Amino acid sequence: MRLALPALAAPLLLAACATSRFAGYGTPTTLTCVPYARAVSGIELTGDAWRWWDEADGLYPRAHHPVPGAVLVFRRHGAMTAGHVAVVTRVLGPREILVTQANWLPGRLQRATPVLDVSPANDWTSVRVWYAPDHEPGRTIYPTDGFILPARPRLATVPATR
Repeated sequence: MRLALPALAAPLLLAACATSRFAGYGTPTTLTCVPYARAVSGIELTGDAWRWWDEADGLYPRAHHPVPGAVLVFRRHGAMTAGHVAVVTRVLGPREILVTQANWLPGRLQRATPVLDVSPANDWTSVRVWYAPDHEPGRTIYPTDGFILPARPRLATVPATR
């Protein structure tokens, strides 16, 4: 039995080294933010996240205030060259929401992530996103375009069929 423990230790150590540093935060996923936001919100847009704001013009209502089911569109910023989209799940107050999102932390799906409006005009054009590893809002201020509202909010349940 003493030989079995060292034999098991090597594979466990290798597995631990291969695990993402974000493994404890959210659910593993291979999805990026765009297909995830599309599936959750029902907003049928494609392409890089930062393009969604202009793509939605004339197709979906857009706003500078959050509502559940809306998609918050992040502009390109720094290393975030494709932008980002996240779906509002709850409005906590005039300057705080919860979102569900994919790939904010690489390879992770996060639910109930706090996002804070830090824009001078209170119009959600600058936000800070909760950074789970530090247990506080991130230091970076991200530019956003606003919220794309779904044409019809998604139903929480599937209607019964006869």
